[in-house]
Amino acid sequence: MTLVFAIIFLALIFDFINGFHDAANSIATVVSTRVLSPAQAVLWAAFFNFVAYYLFELHVADQVAKTVQPHGITLVVVFSGLIAAIAWNLFTWWKGIPSSSSHTLIGGFAGAAIAHAGGNFDVLKMDKITPILYFILFAPLIGMLLSFIISILTIHICKRASPGKVDKVFRGLQLVSSAAFSIGHGGNDAQKVVGIIAAALVTASADPIVSTQLPDFMQMADLKHIPSWIPIACYLSIGVGTMSGGWRIVKTMGQKVTKLSPFEGFSAETAGALTLFATANWGDMVASVGCWFGMEIDPKKVSAIPVSTTHTITGSIIGAGMIKRVSSVRWGVTINLIWAWVLTIPISGLIGALVYFLAKWMQM
Repeated sequence: MTLVFAIIFLALIFDFINGFHDAANSIATVVSTRVLSPAQAVLWAAFFNFVAYYLFELHVADQVAKTVQPHGITLVVVFSGLIAAIAWNLFTWWKGIPSSSSHTLIGGFAGAAIAHAGGNFDVLKMDKITPILYFILFAPLIGMLLSFIISILTIHICKRASPGKVDKVFRGLQLVSSAAFSIGHGGNDAQKVVGIIAAALVTASADPIVSTQLPDFMQMADLKHIPSWIPIACYLSIGVGTMSGGWRIVKTMGQKVTKLSPFEGFSAETAGALTLFATANWGDMVASVGCWFGMEIDPKKVSAIPVSTTHTITGSIIGAGMIKRVSSVRWGVTINLIWAWVLTIPISGLIGALVYFLAKWMQM
């Protein structure tokens, strides 16, 4: 029973850390272009992170909870995965590295599950994890391509306007684009913790001893009926975390990758938001496209894709920066970020496995 409450507490702490760690994703461009002050920007982003609760179904939460086979999920596994994710997130924040909180959580969870299974990778549901791995590459590329296209279109539309007028208009539009990206961040990242808490409660409810100690509002028979208090707590936690800032990573995202104007900031945020909306509603989108070609596709059979908001906005910022010239992007900084992205899942997995072995040794 104590372990269940510890898991919920750690999950919300992770969400809080995710908020200030990934606040840079939502506000780096709007701060670096001086459309909003840092204080105004974090309040703006925090508000729209919470708004996502009312706009997104829990598709992403469902996918995260199903990345591990049911027999591989124990309370110690979930606990170990959360400790690993928190540790890596704090380390990368301290170093100012905008790594993926999403992949940190999934990696820690998977590593602990593999340790529990004695090194057997079959405990993972690869049909759920493989798309996540693909989108380590695809998410930034999609964001970069969309940002580049949006930049070209807006340049064409505004080619006869004065630079001063364009700057003024896009300062206003950046408020809309940063709000949209914050909604996408909330609808994507907060849901991952919803999935982890739900998986822990389903496991606890199935235990004949632990379940008798759980209050009714924490009882869960399956992942299809997630009580509303879980997403509300997660969205509030990530919103409060966002309000605390994350200035080390804001500096990396807003200044070191490339220098942005309001026009370029708008293009990057809009591209990032579109990518997050599409991946979070991937099943519905695939079904809609199928209808255009006369194909009937059940959206419930097509997984939502838990992508990294960090990867997405980084690619979008690069795409906007490339409009000026390719050399305007600081590729040395970008390559270092890519290394962090590639290493996040395996390092988090290793930490998760080590924490699991330590927890079992201490006989939790």
